[in-house]
Amino acid sequence: MDFYTLKDAFLIGVFMAFMIGPVFFMLIKTSILKGARAAIAFDLGVVLGDISFILIAYYGSRSLLEEIKDDPRLFLIGGLVLIVYGIITYIDKNNKKEVDESQVEVPKANNYFKLFLNGFFLNFINIGVLAGWLAIMVMVGPTLNMNPNAIFWYFVTVISGYAFTDLIKVLLAKQLKSKLTPVVIYRIKRGMGILLIVFGAILMLKGFIPKDKIDTLIDSVEKTTKSQ
Repeated sequence: MDFYTLKDAFLIGVFMAFMIGPVFFMLIKTSILKGARAAIAFDLGVVLGDISFILIAYYGSRSLLEEIKDDPRLFLIGGLVLIVYGIITYIDKNNKKEVDESQVEVPKANNYFKLFLNGFFLNFINIGVLAGWLAIMVMVGPTLNMNPNAIFWYFVTVISGYAFTDLIKVLLAKQLKSKLTPVVIYRIKRGMGILLIVFGAILMLKGFIPKDKIDTLIDSVEKTTKSQ
């Protein structure tokens, strides 16, 4: 894989780290109440949940993706998943009010193992997270020719971007807490919903464009970027 592919993977991880929900607020709340170490223990559990979903998405879709990796309908499926996920994020009724962060309970004692388990299960029970990783797998796997080594390093980079952003959130927890008003949360979630819809639409368009033209366009863009 080239630098630009890894850069895109890192940015996807950063984007996913800002998907606002219970995990987002639990991380910030834990950092404020229990300190950075407790928040990191919680976040490690969250990351393990994401890794579990990535493995499920990979092994659950691998045989199918290998069979149809050159089929343009694959882009239609992946794009449709992203669009549906984006629409749900955009019209979610919880966007109209403050996320129920007060209902997210942080353990009283600094039991790091318990915080780790809380992070894992709080993330793992969210089926929307699995849908997101599955959409990424459908989008990325065929472009990497379903090469296990390339896919491994791609998702390592995604998780690195995710974990790095979470670390920043832990360090800036108090500032983020004061900035995340209901109006800001509402705008962020709707903005992310729009981005997901746009990405899904672009992915679906790839299903109507011959692969050789896409490769030519990507090569020309990369050459232009490198020359600048």
